[in-house]
Amino acid sequence: MKIKSTYSVIIRIVLWLMMLLGGAVAAYVNDRDSNLFHDPVFHLVTAALGVFVIAMAFRAAGNGGRELSSGRVGELPRLETNRLVTSGIYGCMRHPMLFALTLLPLGWALLLGLPTFIVLIAPLEILFIIVMVVVFEEMEVRHKFGDDYRVYARRVPMVSFSFSCLKKLFAKKISRQHQEEDLKAHKIVISVNTKEDTF
Repeated sequence: MKIKSTYSVIIRIVLWLMMLLGGAVAAYVNDRDSNLFHDPVFHLVTAALGVFVIAMAFRAAGNGGRELSSGRVGELPRLETNRLVTSGIYGCMRHPMLFALTLLPLGWALLLGLPTFIVLIAPLEILFIIVMVVVFEEMEVRHKFGDDYRVYARRVPMVSFSFSCLKKLFAKKISRQHQEEDLKAHKIVISVNTKEDTF
């Protein structure tokens, strides 16, 4: 069970690195002779935007990860859970961490200042991430949590652009006390018996 989950995480990390590095190399090859590539003002502007986007992506992923950690009971590999978390950020969107990580290709492209990466490759990588979430991540959690997840999915969208939800996602840091208060107030963390987990 743990080995399969760990391989899944490793495969995702390798795919991320291949996308980010591959996109950068492909864009560099295409852009190295363009005027924008040699424009220092363009690079200063895009680099500043890139740093901001990457910082926001990591902040949001960190917030999602901290809330997701309440779904871990017992000894589990990193990024694995055995409880369905439906409170806090997860009360307004089902995949806040992955939503945040879709910003990384754009942030990386802006940081490098590669026009082809910014306007073509990064959007394609974002689309690929969304498809991976819809196909694989959703399939995994539906299998893992069964009917509880199906009920949750009917109530909560995969991603939400509501101001209140984005405010939670991009907050500076969600305190542990806030998480505990939210869990007590909503009482919507659903336990799953790890012995029945087939992953």
